[in-house]
Amino acid sequence: MHAATSAKKQKEYIDKLQAEINVLQKKIGEDESAEAIVSRHINLLHCYNEAKDATQILIGRLAASKETTVRQIHVDMDLMDDQ
Repeated sequence: MHAATSAKKQKEYIDKLQAEINVLQKKIGEDESAEAIVSRHINLLHCYNEAKDATQILIGRLAASKETTVRQIHVDMDLMDDQ
């Protein structure tokens, strides 16, 4: 905070931030730590990536057996990215 800010204003701001922290803590769980949330998220990303990799291997094998491209299999199965 700027030095010209009164102690009362600083206290109000700190109280507002603490209230926001309390609301967010209740959303994620009282005993849930940031490290546990990040760890769980990383594990979920690993699972997702493993499933995606396995799917791409299968799509590659399907493309080879149909003698077409992986891209064409994506088009045929409506798997194209909207980007």
